[in-house]
Amino acid sequence: MCSAAGCELIPMHACMLIHRTCIVSYVPMRHSVQRECGLCIDIAHGGRGFLHGKQHKCEAVGTRRSRRNRVSHSVDEMPFEKYQEETHISCLFPEVLALIFGYLDVRDKGRAAQVCRAWRDASYHRSVWRGVEAKLHLRRSNPSLFPSLVARGIKRVQILSLRRSLSHVMQGMPNIQSLNLSGCYNLTDVGLSHAFSKEIPTLTVLNLSLCKQITDTSLWRIEQYLKQLEVLDLAGCSNITNTGLLVIARGLHKLKGLNLRSCRHISDVGIGYLAGVSVEAARGTRDLELLVLQDCQKLSDTALMSIAKGLHKLRSLNLSFCCGITDTGMISLSRMQSLRELNLRSCDNISDIGLAHLAEYGGHFATLDASFCDKIGDAALSHISQGMPNLKNVSLSSCHITDEGVGRLVRSLHNMTTLNIGQCVRVTDKGLALIAEHLKELKCIDLYGCTMITTVGLERIMQLPCLTVLNLGLWHKR
Repeated sequence: MCSAAGCELIPMHACMLIHRTCIVSYVPMRHSVQRECGLCIDIAHGGRGFLHGKQHKCEAVGTRRSRRNRVSHSVDEMPFEKYQEETHISCLFPEVLALIFGYLDVRDKGRAAQVCRAWRDASYHRSVWRGVEAKLHLRRSNPSLFPSLVARGIKRVQILSLRRSLSHVMQGMPNIQSLNLSGCYNLTDVGLSHAFSKEIPTLTVLNLSLCKQITDTSLWRIEQYLKQLEVLDLAGCSNITNTGLLVIARGLHKLKGLNLRSCRHISDVGIGYLAGVSVEAARGTRDLELLVLQDCQKLSDTALMSIAKGLHKLRSLNLSFCCGITDTGMISLSRMQSLRELNLRSCDNISDIGLAHLAEYGGHFATLDASFCDKIGDAALSHISQGMPNLKNVSLSSCHITDEGVGRLVRSLHNMTTLNIGQCVRVTDKGLALIAEHLKELKCIDLYGCTMITTVGLERIMQLPCLTVLNLGLWHKR
């Protein structure tokens, strides 16, 4: 038996049907329209099936039922035309329609609302739009836009183009939870200050990535009025400095996710503010769980020491393209027991020694990306196999590894589900045979640019029982 939106159904199979009976039984629900009609339900093996809920018939089709249709009677005594009428889609309860509409994509939800009044009312049920993000072009005035979004319970908004004041959004949606302004190149500190002119306690996610005119001034405004913020994306905001990070550290204590990709002015001092290791920053953002520092070229191992000292809840750290990070910094990260995901992609100064440091206390890691670190070879895989037994996702693309290193890795990490070894030109069919033999739970593998493999090795890989993704570059099998 399944139950949803006040409606209970007993599933039936056509081959089991022995009788059909028209049944009416309903329990009023708060938002239903006061209409009723008979409904036909299949009954098999002497069981009974009931639908509970008010009836709201589509006004575009069918006719209003008379009160005598409430009486239960056998389908055998009912004309076939009458039976067809009783089982029309117009007999579905609004709650059932809302449940169906919930499976449609956003465009089709809107189209369903245009069919008739009953479908419009059902499609405006908040359960239909749960989790949906409205994507808007703010160009000309539309007085009905924001009331419509509020009526549907939509609380996540992405602004695709901004030609009007952002303050219209904040005034029209006072309960907004997520605001995505990514790529709004014409957004300025002034525009943001007008939008955030009072406290917005419901807003927990703010994306300002690639808003290149935003500076530390906006962070003062965010710190003042968005105290409940949990996720802040500043990727590509190249005018943000360490002063801005100090503002964040002092005021946004509930922050769990922070993206600082390509913030070129960020240095070790700013990371120290976030970690709360300096007097000026006081507590810092100690609840951070995700931190993206990709392409922050001024960072060094000192920043990693601060992270290890102050961010004890951090689970994911992205250091890709941070050329100032060295093997020494891995000593600090290896002792962070909360850390599960580490991205060292294209960190040119990370070598086998760095992964040896990481593996010394690295049993807590589940994901490691060391792709395009050209100083990493088979020795690193030996350290990983001994000290990082819980790894499930490993990326070693373009590293100088061979079949021997692959063999050491796969003999120890039997639970691995993703392995990326694209452009590892020294891996051959022998390495693929070892992968096929030991990694029975492997789901995804990248072999793009592995010039030494042949169809013999690929056939072994394709026999893996759980494999869903095989990437060979030009040919991608799912």
